[in-house]
Amino acid sequence: MAKYLKRNEGINVSHNFISELWLEKDLKPHRTGTFKVSTDPDFAAKVVDIVGLYLDPPVGAVVLSFDEKTQVQALARTQPMLPLDFGKTEKRTHDYKRHGTTNIFAALNILTGKVKGRCFDRRDTENFLRFMTAAVAEYTSRQEIHVILDNLSTHNNPDVTAWLERHPNVKLHFTPKGASWINQIETFFGIITRQAIRRGDFKSVAHLVKKISDYIEHWNEDASPFEWSATASEILGKVALLDRDYRKLVANNVK
Repeated sequence: MAKYLKRNEGINVSHNFISELWLEKDLKPHRTGTFKVSTDPDFAAKVVDIVGLYLDPPVGAVVLSFDEKTQVQALARTQPMLPLDFGKTEKRTHDYKRHGTTNIFAALNILTGKVKGRCFDRRDTENFLRFMTAAVAEYTSRQEIHVILDNLSTHNNPDVTAWLERHPNVKLHFTPKGASWINQIETFFGIITRQAIRRGDFKSVAHLVKKISDYIEHWNEDASPFEWSATASEILGKVALLDRDYRKLVANNVK
């Protein structure tokens, strides 16, 4: 930027001046992020519905946040890991051997923070319904059970409709398309990935599955709910600003 100002504007400033200016204005041009503007026509209604369950769930009802983490790899490092030590970080080899994959099905009880999880070799409707049957069996048939999940075809088809008819106390609440961040189970998936999966060294899929199962069991021993504070109006306001900026950028590029 200092070179640009000198070359194009005739302004001579030092790189230290630019650095201090960025720091003062909290500008971080060296960092990048990602975003996705949802195109779901029912985005607002779905946000209001789901955030309502987070902030003001029906009295006596159970609210489960569900999703699958697919293609979790059992990776075996080619050499033993070097453990943490004074002045030294934990180190592992960059290369590995692949021993297959599994799929984590998990449901987070947003009121208790406890997670029910199980690994399956495939993500399909059959396994989804098998998992859901076990999940709702922990509660009485008189309890309302609200399940927050994405609108994949494996979650929304005639087989699922038939299952819901046999479980009239269960209601599905679908997240907006392209808005997985609103599903609280994604936070848990991020935690287990950082703490258990990514740092692991697995000799087989069975080894990986046991690690996941043990982690969830340990998690539930001292579980606490995630704190959700954003209201639907706050979320919709921020998304509206992002959408406005995105549309403006697209319009300028077209010109």
